Amino acid sequence: MDTKQTILIIDDEIQIRRLLEINLSANGYRVIEAENAKEGLQLAASVNPILIILDLGLPDMDGLDVLKKLREWYTAPIIILSVRNSEEDIVKALESGANDYLTKPFRNRELLARIHVATHQGVRQQEASMVFDNLTIDLAKHTATKNNEIIKLTSTEFSLLALMAKNEGRVLTHVYILQEIWGYGYTEQTQYLRVFIATLRKKIEDNPSKPKLLITESGIGYRFSGE
Repeated sequence: MDTKQTILIIDDEIQIRRLLEINLSANGYRVIEAENAKEGLQLAASVNPILIILDLGLPDMDGLDVLKKLREWYTAPIIILSVRNSEEDIVKALESGANDYLTKPFRNRELLARIHVATHQGVRQQEASMVFDNLTIDLAKHTATKNNEIIKLTSTEFSLLALMAKNEGRVLTHVYILQEIWGYGYTEQTQYLRVFIATLRKKIEDNPSKPKLLITESGIGYRFSGE
């Protein structure tokens, strides 16, 4: 199978890796496995999978540190699969660049649904660029630049920015944004959205604490202001 269909699993539990390999292979994916952080980072770089499933409890490095190292260059989706289920752990992972977070034990169908959402988040390819002062969003190339410098965005962050920008001036509700970016199963996950908006502001706003592009409409949602 083409490496474009490859999913990398980084998890030290052999039972989990076997379960994932059987489940994902049966659904058309090619699976490669790593039992520790060092091997996982090497495989991510050499294979460049379409998605990574990452455990936080690795024997040689904390999963959050692995996530941060991956996000220095890897922009495709990363789903955390962990026994850690506190809100603090989930928020830390999302803030560090995870696209999604699933706790063990997990349901196979739910994981497949999360993978589908994560790998189909890209906006429709368009031959157009949107320019807002010093920010340029290129929908065709899936890139954003600020002051003519590329902004490092994950696929989810770009999808969120593109959705907001294409609806410039409109107030988009929390539910609408969550449904468009993450899918119907996420319409109550407002914490997800707050984390991603905060991260996006740090990357595109001149002063993230006083945003001029991504405006909060209290209790309703967010609005993109290109003025």
